[in-house]
Formats: sequence, structure tokens, C-alpha cells
Amino acid sequence: MTKIKSDFISWALLIGIIVLLLEVSFFNRGLIFSLLVSIGMVYIGRKWMPRTSGKLLFWVGIIFFSISIFNMMTFKFFLLALLVHLLIQFAKSRKEPERIRPIVKEPNIETKPEGTLIKKKPLFDNVIFGEQRTPEHVYEWNDVNIQTGIGDTVIDLSYTVLPKGETTIIIRKLIGNVTVLIPYDVELSINHSILAGSTNILNYMDEKMYNQTVQIQTPEYDNATHTIKIYTSMMVGDIEVKRV
Repeated sequence: MTKIKSDFISWALLIGIIVLLLEVSFFNRGLIFSLLVSIGMVYIGRKWMPRTSGKLLFWVGIIFFSISIFNMMTFKFFLLALLVHLLIQFAKSRKEPERIRPIVKEPNIETKPEGTLIKKKPLFDNVIFGEQRTPEHVYEWNDVNIQTGIGDTVIDLSYTVLPKGETTIIIRKLIGNVTVLIPYDVELSINHSILAGSTNILNYMDEKMYNQTVQIQTPEYDNATHTIKIYTSMMVGDIEVKRV
């Protein structure tokens, strides 16, 4: 199943690149120019903020950039590929529903020579499309550092044992939501950057955020033995952090 999914994504990316080259070379030669102009407007608009002219230039650039992307054949191809992928996954899930059983792994005690590097398997991989979530059973924790395209990310820390000291979660995302569930006995520090979306972090809530950065820390963070530090950077989406 994993190999088929990986092959599908690889073929979709390859065909998408070919479609993009054909589009730029033959069908829409002005695409690069329009993208460069809109990116330049966004860049200059950010430089001129918070003046009115800067805000106007920034948002006009965002609108022009979005229109250029939505009109691309490549974008429409990836939407079609995503739809086909979701339909295939739905059909397989109907035939073979996933069964989740508790899995408890015993620690693997192995003596290694001094100085040997240990490679660990990450909890998440970098993906372009799709939802990612931690297992719904007991699992071994590893710090998270991922970049994703479109899709939601759910991290539930109630099924794992966090090590003493600082636990780090870094998520960079284009479009999608981030949900982090943390235990009550763990202190939190979060640095969240968003272009457009909403924020719900413990007792802090902001339903509308545009091109903002939020830094929040619980009162006992500096004195706690178990802490979580979260860095998130998103273009469009919502973030929710709550205790469980």
C-alpha cells in the first residue's frame, strides 16, 4: 500500500513538471512574468507596511498571484490528481477498513560501539498532499520537523511518554490546519506565524489573523521538567492547541 502511494505521488509530480514546462513554453508564455510581477508586489507591499499603500499593494499582489495559480493547467492537473488519489483511497478503505489495535513496543536494548551514530525513524514525512496524524495507540516519541503542502496535521501527545527537558515540534505548511493535544502536566511555549487563519491556543483565541506572528508561553515554562516548544509557519489555515 505504501509503495503504491509513493509511486502515485512520484508519477503525479513527474507529469506535473512536464505539464508545467509545456504550459510555460507553448500555452501560457506570460505566466512567469505575471507570477514575478505579483511576487514583486507582495514583497514591496510588505516593505511598505503598515502604510495604506503597502497594505493595498500586498493584497493586490496576493490576489493576482492566486488568480495566476488558479488559472494554471498545472494547478488543475494537481487538483485532478488529488481527487483521483482520494477516490482510490476511499474505495480501498471501503473494501479493507483500517483496524487500529493497541501496540506496545518493548525498548530495543542493543550495545553499540562508542561514537556510533543512531538513525531514528521520524514520526512524519514531508508530504505535498494529505492528512498526517500520530498513531491512535502507544508510540515512541521523536521530535517533529516537517514541511507539508496541503493537508491537516494532528499530533496527540497523550499516547506517548515525553522525555525530560524540552520537546520540539516544527511545522511549516502551505494550506491546512494544525492540531496539537498536550497533557496537563506539560508546560508550553509556541511561536506561530500565519498569513491568514485563526488561532486557538489554550486560553488564547484569535479568530482572524492576517500576516501575524504570535508568541505564547505558559507561566511555569522556565521551571518545568517537561516542556514543549512549538514552531509553526503557515500560509493559510487554523491552529489549535489544547490539553487532554
